[in-house]
Amino acid sequence: MTTPNPWPDRADLAQRSLDHFFGTAEPQLLDNTYPAGDNSTFNYWWLAHVIDVRLDAFERTGDKAWLTAAEATSANLRGRNGGSLFNDYFDDMLWYALALERLARATGRQEPLDDARALWEHVVEHGWNETLGASVAWRKQQLYYKNTPANGPFVILSARLYQHDPDPRYLDHGTAAFDWITATLVGPDGFVEDGINREGDGRVDTQWRFTYNQGLYIGAAVALDAVVPGREPAGSTLVERALRTATTALRELAPDGVVGSEGGGGDEGLFKGVLYRYLGTLLDRIGTTSPDAAVLVEFVRTSTDRLWETSLRDGYLLAGGDWRRPAELPVFYSTQLSAVMALELRASLEAR
Repeated sequence: MTTPNPWPDRADLAQRSLDHFFGTAEPQLLDNTYPAGDNSTFNYWWLAHVIDVRLDAFERTGDKAWLTAAEATSANLRGRNGGSLFNDYFDDMLWYALALERLARATGRQEPLDDARALWEHVVEHGWNETLGASVAWRKQQLYYKNTPANGPFVILSARLYQHDPDPRYLDHGTAAFDWITATLVGPDGFVEDGINREGDGRVDTQWRFTYNQGLYIGAAVALDAVVPGREPAGSTLVERALRTATTALRELAPDGVVGSEGGGGDEGLFKGVLYRYLGTLLDRIGTTSPDAAVLVEFVRTSTDRLWETSLRDGYLLAGGDWRRPAELPVFYSTQLSAVMALELRASLEAR
């Protein structure tokens, strides 16, 4: 007798738990923490990821309520941003652009795609420069500071937009940014550092060993491979580079199969989710049954098993920063988003 696959229901529970623990009235939409505390900070980039996770649920289930939730979140983000697409942080805007591009594909509407293109143009106009090599700066106030969090999503967005419209500018800028990350921030073993020149001294910030940098490089390589298959930057194919980074990241950051807490500031809670999202795109590319995929599949299963075991609370799921133990309050909703992304990947994995 076939055992039913429980993971779609568990992903649904994680999605509903985001609303259960954090949901509140507009214009806030989601409290920054559970229990609710200081809501003075407008977390633009967290909301971009809320759009993404609602689209994950829609793509998995076909339930248009999730698509409606994604559109409502996008409207909330725009409204709270004074009606504007733009802010001072290039990585923030690129996360929103990535979510908008997915929203355009899910709805068939042109407006989100036009907005994603407008964000790409804004980033190139205000953030692209030649300091330490052609690439995107982190924010408008520090045009000399370059990092993976800005250039990684820029590569992914450039590749996606090129698939809609083969404008060579998308491909030229996307490949240049990927080559910049590779040459500047990726070690021989594939580990991806965070950034360079933050203090204007040319130093690489090797002290910040974050999962989302690894996830972004993996995602950038896979996205670029979709539009320039067979390309070999620095002697390796794009997929080989993604695999090298993925296996090194798991060895270095999850030696026992679970990534621990990466910090308590709120933003750090979202980092794991980025790794899971783009491990998913790599598994889509290489297949889950290939020998290269085995270590990635084992990590997803081991870590989400632990997440499920430690995070149930009063019939819902509340995730902490370290899934080896129950959440300690308060919890940021950014941390919950990482759990949702991980469980959506597990559900996708077990459905294949």
